[in-house]
Formats: sequence, structure tokens, C-alpha cells
Amino acid sequence: MSEYIKNMRKHVGKQRMLLVGASAIPHKDGKILLQKRKDNGCWGDPGGFAELGETMEEVAKRELFEETGLIAHSLELLGVLSGEEMFYTYPNGDQVANTTISYLCEDFSGELRADMEETTDLQWFAIDDLPENISPPARPVLANCVEVLKKRN
Repeated sequence: MSEYIKNMRKHVGKQRMLLVGASAIPHKDGKILLQKRKDNGCWGDPGGFAELGETMEEVAKRELFEETGLIAHSLELLGVLSGEEMFYTYPNGDQVANTTISYLCEDFSGELRADMEETTDLQWFAIDDLPENISPPARPVLANCVEVLKKRN
């Protein structure tokens, strides 16, 4: 958790906070890379919250590298998701209203490795065969990604 969020939590406690983040979803050969989250045991897209002063592309690239070991060379905007469907309560009780800017990443390099701090596993999934236990805030992000990818075919 960033220092900014820690400081804000001192003031608002567990109350819902508006947070902005980004994700980069690697795609190759009809499959997308998902991470198994340590906090809730569910699958999700590699991503996280912005640090003060970062661009959203920087957030997406940083989070992708931190959580998967992959280096994004270019990103394609998938969408901006917000609203009640993006409300979430973390297992520790912290409530958030997410605004997530999601990107597709088809141009990447690096060695795949889970960070083991936030991620317990990384797996490639066919877009027609995603796991059932997807983290709630990742569901609309991944649904949008799959919709975009299917329109290409």
C-alpha cells in the first residue's frame, strides 16, 4: 500500500475512498495473463493504484512489472471503468470506489515471475475459459477486455 493511501486511511479509517488505478493485461495466442491475488485468493488483472504524480500508463507498466516480471513496451487503452460496480471492500475491511483505466498489452518482454507479496500464482487463460473465482473489481475489467478481443476476431 502506498504511503499516500496509508496516510489517507489514518484520516478516513475503513470508509470508502475514491482511488484511481490502472492495469495492463498481457495477451498472446488468444490467452490473457491473470494473477492470483494474495489478499482474497481470487484471480485478477495485474494492476494497482496510482502514486502521486504518475501517469496512468506509468502505473500500468509499473504494476505489470512488479506483479509479473513482464516489461510492457506498448499499451492499448481498453477502457475506463467506474461506478457502483467498482465498489469493493477488501478482506481487511478497507472500502474503495475504484476508477480503473485498463490497457491491453501485446508487446512485452521479460521473465514471468509472481512477486509473492501480492501475487501467489500467474497463469495464462483462454479468453473463453476464464476461472470462476475472479476478484470482484476485476470482473468488469476482464469482461471488457474479453469483449474487445472477441470483436477483433
